[in-house]
Parts: sequence; structure tokens; C-alpha cells
Amino acid sequence: MTFYRVARAIVLSLCRVLFRVRIRGLEHVPASGSYIIAPTHRSLLDIPFAAFVTRRRIRFMAKEELFAKPWLARLLTALGGFPVSRGSADRAALRTAQDIIESGEPTALFPEGTRLEGREVGELFDGAAYLAARTGVPILPVGIGGSEQILASGHVLPRLRRVAIVVGPLIAPPVRTGSAVNRPAVRATTAELHRALQRLLDEAMQLGGY
Repeated sequence: MTFYRVARAIVLSLCRVLFRVRIRGLEHVPASGSYIIAPTHRSLLDIPFAAFVTRRRIRFMAKEELFAKPWLARLLTALGGFPVSRGSADRAALRTAQDIIESGEPTALFPEGTRLEGREVGELFDGAAYLAARTGVPILPVGIGGSEQILASGHVLPRLRRVAIVVGPLIAPPVRTGSAVNRPAVRATTAELHRALQRLLDEAMQLGGY
């Protein structure tokens, strides 16, 4: 945990200076307890940008290919990461995420599944809403504007442009029917999350001057 605090302080300080990070909506972030952070995803740097929303350690899913190199796997694990198979409903990753959430830690999932391009939020996977239903915790939607402009998919070196982060109101977990997950309720929550993320991404792009 000490390593995470030190690493977070260094990385976020660099990001704040280099990318003139602006953030809005921190009043929506719970001070304690578990919740699911659901950010938009346009850049690999969205992982540290998501960490701006809270000083607490954030656990996050990262594509399993990043864990192929032992040194990188150790680093990502120390920073709160765990692997996920992209583009599918990775049951093992979802079980790991559920265990983490139930242990009390905030957990980040990129509901678009992978890095996308442009100002339109893509079709969302149901993972965030499903986990919210399973654990009973709320979803915290986050729009990140400008990350694509500094480091788009396929690029190696970032450009020094402004990044804006806008946090939206919490979205309540889907209603459960007894012990079972209500699939229509999960889909409805995913649709609500999609609308929230589009609004927040639009606001973040405007805040960043794009």
C-alpha cells in the first residue's frame, strides 16, 4: 500500500503538471466503502487519470497481455491491477473484481471494454452493472476528455495537451430478485451508465477546450 501511495503521488504530480489536469465533480465520490469506477477509455493513460478521483487505492482490470512480462506484471499488481481477457465476459476477472469490491476497495472497470476513438461513447459491456448488482455497490461514472489527444491507441510518446476529468453522480446498483441477478435491470443500468458517460465525456471535452 505504501508503494501505491508513493507511486500515485509521483505519477499524478507529473500528469497534473504535464497535462494541466482539471477535475470537476469530486463531491460525488464516496468517502468510504466500495464502489465501481466506470471511466470512458481513449488512452492507456486513462488508468492514472482515473486515480485522480480518490486518494484511496483503486483496483483496476488491465488487458492480460500486459501481464506477459514478469516485471510489468509485478508493477501492475503492486499498483492494483489484475488481468482481464478483452472483448469477452471474463468470468475469472469478474469473480476477482467481485471479491475485491466485497473486501471494501474501489474498483475501476472500463465499460467500453477497450480503447476507442472519438467523442461518442461506444457500446458498453454489462460488467459494471452486473458487478454492481452482485455486490450491491453503486457505479461512479467518469468522463475523461483529452486523453486521446495526448496518447491515442497506437502512439508511443504523449503530446502535452490539457486533460479534463468530470465525475458524475452515483448510479444505484440494479435491483435484484432474491439472490438472482435481474438481467433486464442490469441492461437498464448499463443504458443509464451509457447516457451518463456520454454527458460526462461531452462536459470533459468542453472543459478541456476540445
